[in-house]
Amino acid sequence: MSVSVTVTHRPRGAWARAWHRFRGNKRGYYSLWVFSFLFGLSLFAELYSNDKPLLVYYEGAYYTPLLYSYPETTFGGDFTTEANYLDPYIQERLSSAGNWALYPLNRYSYDSINYFSDAPNPAPPSAQNLLGTDDRGRDVLARLIYGFRLSVLFALALTAIGTCMGIVAGALQGYFGGRLDLYAQRLIELWGSMPELYLLIIFASMFNPSILLLLVLLSLFGWMGLADYVRAEFLKGRSLDYVRAAQALGLSDRAIMFRHLLPNAMTPVITFLPFRISGSILALTSLDFLGLGVPPSTPSLGELLAQGKENIDAWWLSMTTFGVLVGTLLLLIFIGEALREAFDTRRG
Repeated sequence: MSVSVTVTHRPRGAWARAWHRFRGNKRGYYSLWVFSFLFGLSLFAELYSNDKPLLVYYEGAYYTPLLYSYPETTFGGDFTTEANYLDPYIQERLSSAGNWALYPLNRYSYDSINYFSDAPNPAPPSAQNLLGTDDRGRDVLARLIYGFRLSVLFALALTAIGTCMGIVAGALQGYFGGRLDLYAQRLIELWGSMPELYLLIIFASMFNPSILLLLVLLSLFGWMGLADYVRAEFLKGRSLDYVRAAQALGLSDRAIMFRHLLPNAMTPVITFLPFRISGSILALTSLDFLGLGVPPSTPSLGELLAQGKENIDAWWLSMTTFGVLVGTLLLLIFIGEALREAFDTRRG
């Protein structure tokens, strides 16, 4: 006869009370909404910041340049290459004799170069480029939007990988203990003592810089801090009565670890998530600033800061990027503080 055990150590009421406490922290609650709105808006950046029209009506036919590439000859040009919709001649053709084009709010993408600017690059803010251009003539507003999206997506991926690795490593160490825990701790100490920045410099010189390479290298070191907290929670919980009862009834170790012990160990994991995301954004920005991050053509906040350092008089490069970076980190810190207070069991 088989006996099943179902133990709920964090009832739904506890999560409901934590959510109620989180909503009570207005600063963190509204920061979550603002950050979610900005990130969700950045996911559709191509719809409002692009160098291609969303829809074109020309000579009785409709075209969607955002989805398909059309040669310049389609709109009365002379070349068979893809049309440059920033060219005044093409814009004139699209707005003449009953033709029209629906443009995005910002007519530049992250790699669009304004060849028709009157000022030398980096050009100050103007009606064409609301936040100016960088030293290559690319629109700063577009690069900020796409750079913010890239930074958050990279941070979410790095946080997810590091969290999963940290939970698994900490759970195994804390639950089984003994020699496994002892040897694993020594290996973690050795691995943590390795110079991470030097390894990044070595690999950056050996391989072409890419997002995937950065994600892999940073993931190798990003799990150790969280593993310590999960290990401590499992060490504390494995000797409790409900765990011993589940073991006596024949419940498997995996079921005990991930069905009963893990929910109790999720408090430090959840409360540290916003801080880990902010740390990942800072790591990517710092590496890009040092030239060890993504390729130069990729939109990056760190690359814009590096351009601001090289062009001190171009204040729009450094000030706008600094504002986006500080605003993002402040929102994440406010969310993290609210989560920490929400999961504080000493609060009623």
